[in-house]
Amino acid sequence: MSTKPNPVIFIHGLWIHSSAWQPWLELFAERGYAVSAPGWPGDSDTVAATRDNADALNDVGIADIVSHYAQIIGSSGKHATKPVAVGHSFGGLIAQELLAGGHVAAAVAIDPAAIKGVKALPLAQLRSAFPVLGNPANRHRTVSLSDKQFRYAFGNTLTEQESDDLHATWTIPGPGRPLFEDATANFHKDSPAKVDTHLVDRGPLLLTSGTEDHTVPLKVTKEVFGLYEKGGSDTEFHEFEGKGHSLTIDSGWRDVADVALEWLARKGF
Repeated sequence: MSTKPNPVIFIHGLWIHSSAWQPWLELFAERGYAVSAPGWPGDSDTVAATRDNADALNDVGIADIVSHYAQIIGSSGKHATKPVAVGHSFGGLIAQELLAGGHVAAAVAIDPAAIKGVKALPLAQLRSAFPVLGNPANRHRTVSLSDKQFRYAFGNTLTEQESDDLHATWTIPGPGRPLFEDATANFHKDSPAKVDTHLVDRGPLLLTSGTEDHTVPLKVTKEVFGLYEKGGSDTEFHEFEGKGHSLTIDSGWRDVADVALEWLARKGF
């Protein structure tokens, strides 16, 4: 088995613990990649410990998360090969910011949270975010999803049993601040959700979307892709038919991982 020169760093999104990446870590390691899946600043090592210490995530924002991963990547040494970032949901937004900032060699953004400049605001997205955005006080504290809320936002294409099992196994409280920052991005010149989509001198980016995603609907990710297309950068788009926001952790995760692996191989990583 050949060893790939670029390591892969996996970045989770809101409400899902980093340990949910374990099947991906094993698969990518089998393919020769050095892999890691560090959590957000404030995350504990396990789902249970993060639930028990939810206040550690209070007021953690997008800029904090980007800086956290940039420091992790930078700690490997200035002569180290840049990693590839694979991010889901808000992790997909973070991956794009790391790519634009020159911290990673390439990025795969799976159903990524919207960047500044996106105007689409589908009803399903509003309903998915309402458990946080419905209360302004949530900007400074963590919020957990109930099994019913998770079923709508993540598990809408799954059986109730599979969705509830995923909720029980992998969900953690999430800081409200990133959602508020993302929701108001177009009203702030220096929003932390701003990404330079016209930057041509950076590595390749793959944007993906599940057609049935409620949290980040297909229309949103297509609009993000359109912003990149205007800049002429190396950006591709892949659509996952019939998949929702749980696509990285549900029983169909391997379909998504295989697309990422094929794309990385095609790009020479």
